[in-house]
Amino acid sequence: MKTECKQVTIIGGGPSGLIAAQFLSQYKNLHIHLYEHKASVGRKFLIAGRGGLNLTHSEQAAVFKTRYGSAEHFLSPSLKDFSPEDLQNWAAELGVETFTGSSGRIFPKEMKSTNLMRAWTKSLVEAGVEVHLKHAFAGFDDLDNVIVESGGQSRSVPSDAVLFAMGGASYPHLGATATWVPAFEKQNISVTPFRPMNTGFDIHWSSFLLKYEGSALKNIRFTFKDETSRGDAIMTRYGIEGGAVYALSRSLVSAMEDTGSATLLLDLRPDLSRDELATRLSVPRKKQSLSSFLRKRLKLSPLEIALLNEFGDDIRTTSPEAIAQIIKSLPLPLTNYQPLKKAISASGGVALNEFNDDLMLVQHPGWFAAGEMIDWDAPTGGYLLQACFSTGIKAAKGIKKWLEVQAT
Repeated sequence: MKTECKQVTIIGGGPSGLIAAQFLSQYKNLHIHLYEHKASVGRKFLIAGRGGLNLTHSEQAAVFKTRYGSAEHFLSPSLKDFSPEDLQNWAAELGVETFTGSSGRIFPKEMKSTNLMRAWTKSLVEAGVEVHLKHAFAGFDDLDNVIVESGGQSRSVPSDAVLFAMGGASYPHLGATATWVPAFEKQNISVTPFRPMNTGFDIHWSSFLLKYEGSALKNIRFTFKDETSRGDAIMTRYGIEGGAVYALSRSLVSAMEDTGSATLLLDLRPDLSRDELATRLSVPRKKQSLSSFLRKRLKLSPLEIALLNEFGDDIRTTSPEAIAQIIKSLPLPLTNYQPLKKAISASGGVALNEFNDDLMLVQHPGWFAAGEMIDWDAPTGGYLLQACFSTGIKAAKGIKKWLEVQAT
C-alpha cells in the first residue's frame, strides 16, 4: 500500500529551519517546503561567519547548559538530541572540518561560513527540499493555514505540520524582524517582549577618551554583582562592546530596566592579586611620571591608564595599595544599552510554557517552533548557534513523531 505523502511547511531559512528541513528530508513520505522572505537563506549565519564562524563550544555538557540561565531546563533535552559533538559531526559530513581554539570555542578550519552554507544548501536541494525565496509569512487564514506573501500576492499554504523558525528581533536587516508577533498573539500564543542580548552599553566618555575609539581592552575581567566575565572588549564612540561585556548583558539589561543605570567593575589585571600589584608599585618611582611608572611596572597601555585617570580616584596622590585596588575594581558607569537593531541577539519570544516536550505549541497541535523566536537567550561563544541547531532538530523530531501518531 502506498504511503500518503505529508506536507511539512517550514517558515524561516536560518539555521533552525534549515537543519530541520535537512533532518526531515530523509523521510520519503514527507514533502518539505521551506519559505524564506529574503532573497537567500542563512543571511545572519553568513554574516556571523565573516569574522570566524563560532559554531559551538567544547565545554562539558553540565557546564554548557548553564549558559542558558533560566532556560537551562527547557533547552537541556534539545542539547541532548543534538549536542556540540553532533554539530561537529554534521559539519564533517558536509566536508567541513572543525577545530577547537584556545578559548574552547569551536570553528570551521577555514574560519568562514560560505563553503559550509554552499554544501548545506546543495544537500537540501539534492534531498528534494523545495525552497521558496522572497516569500514572507503574512499570518493565518480562517482555517489556521499559514499565509505567505510574495510579489504582492498572498496565498494560503495547507500543511500537515508547520515549523516556525523566523528568528527574533536583532539584526532586522538580515531578516529577524519579529513582524510575526501580532499574528501569534491573535492566536492567543503568549509572546514575551524582545529586548537586546549580546549588545553594547553606553558610557559617557570624555573628549580625551574618545581618541581611543576602536581600541581593545585585552584579557580583562568584568564583574557585575556576583557574575564575572573574562575576555576582551572594544572601546566605541557610544561606550563599550565585545565578548567580555556581552556575557553579562542579560543581567546588565535587566538591571538598567529596573533602575536606569548599572556599574560595571573592570579588572585590568585579572592574573595578579591586589597584593601582588601593590608590591610591584611599592618601589621608588623617582622622577618618573605616574603614567610611565604604571606602563613600566604593570605594562598598562595608554588606554588603560586613561581609564584609571577618568574613573578612578586621584591616583596621583594615593598609595600603592589604593592604586592596586582601583586597577582591580575600576567602576565604569553604564548609562544605557544599545537597541535591538544593533544587538547580536535578543531575549524574548514565544513563552516557554506554550510548548510541550517536542517543541509543539500546546494550543495548536501540529505547529512547532525553534530557534531565536522562542524565549531563551545565550551569550556569544557558540551557545547561541548551538541552541538554534539543537531546537531545530528537536522540533523536526517532534514533527516526525506527531505525523506518525496522526497516521495511526
